[in-house]
Amino acid sequence: MRPAHAKSEGDSLIEVMIALSITAIAALGLVATQTWLARSERALLTRERATLIADSVAEAIQGDADRGPVVSQWRTRAASMLPQGDVTVLDQADGVRVAVVSWHADEKADACPEPQAKANSACVALAFAR
Repeated sequence: MRPAHAKSEGDSLIEVMIALSITAIAALGLVATQTWLARSERALLTRERATLIADSVAEAIQGDADRGPVVSQWRTRAASMLPQGDVTVLDQADGVRVAVVSWHADEKADACPEPQAKANSACVALAFAR
């Protein structure tokens, strides 16, 4: 007859393996969450920069009669601050203009609703009156 403690010799190894599996799954979940947070932070920072550029373009055009130099200056800055950044000013009806700042975005980002936008681009559009 075997002693009572001989039955549970393999149980502790199984318990350790289960505990390690649960820990590994939890660690992978944390890594995935951190990756998602970092990606979201980058996207938010890019959108914030684009919004500041669009606001600056609108402010400059409202005070200046010629928008060509303003758009050219901010197009250069957008290209350096955003991935494939671009600035466009569209004329709408009744003296309303729209400053559109677009940049290259991955497939998961919201597509730019502006008709002149490139494929795989996101954008910020700011309407203003002169």
